[in-house]
Amino acid sequence: MIKNIIFDLGGVIYDIRYENIAEAFARMGAGNLIALYSKAQQTDFIDKFEEGLISTTEFCEEIRRLSEVPLTNAQIEEAWNAILIDVPAPRVDFLLKLKEKYKLFLFSNTNQFNYDCFTAHLKKKFGFDFFDTIFQAAYFSHILHIRKPKEEGFLRILQEQGLQADETLFIDDSPQHIEGARRCGLNAYHLKEGETIETLGTL
Repeated sequence: MIKNIIFDLGGVIYDIRYENIAEAFARMGAGNLIALYSKAQQTDFIDKFEEGLISTTEFCEEIRRLSEVPLTNAQIEEAWNAILIDVPAPRVDFLLKLKEKYKLFLFSNTNQFNYDCFTAHLKKKFGFDFFDTIFQAAYFSHILHIRKPKEEGFLRILQEQGLQADETLFIDDSPQHIEGARRCGLNAYHLKEGETIETLGTL
């Protein structure tokens, strides 16, 4: 019996488009950065950025080195945040209703640029602290210093929140993250292209 649900953020709750980053950089004259980031994989220094192991300044310096274009920190931040689209209001209503039945949690691979952008946007749009209101606890990789699909991240959430793995469902749009959750004994659902959490009959 499922009592707890751990959600991914980007691609599950927050609509995103990975290609927006490369397209933004291309408009800035750094089209060679197209292969840096995708749902399936990314370069090592981006992993470190998402684990909070390098600063925004160090990240920008590496982007400039790779692009060979004198992009400003503000331009790089703008391009990196281009991935973010929005959270539809009906999805928030759905989560608030779901909260009446389950304990809800969040585990997101993210970074300081995106975090600053989406927290401000959601608070402005909905008028409340999105993460404190909807979730029992929200875990972000750059604060936790652990990225999915590393098993230690899932195990830490289970331990800190006193959750039983077999009573917990994890929902994510990346197959490799689903596999990591299942290795820890969690139930897991891969949200496929075209699906939304509002239409999942299992909930």
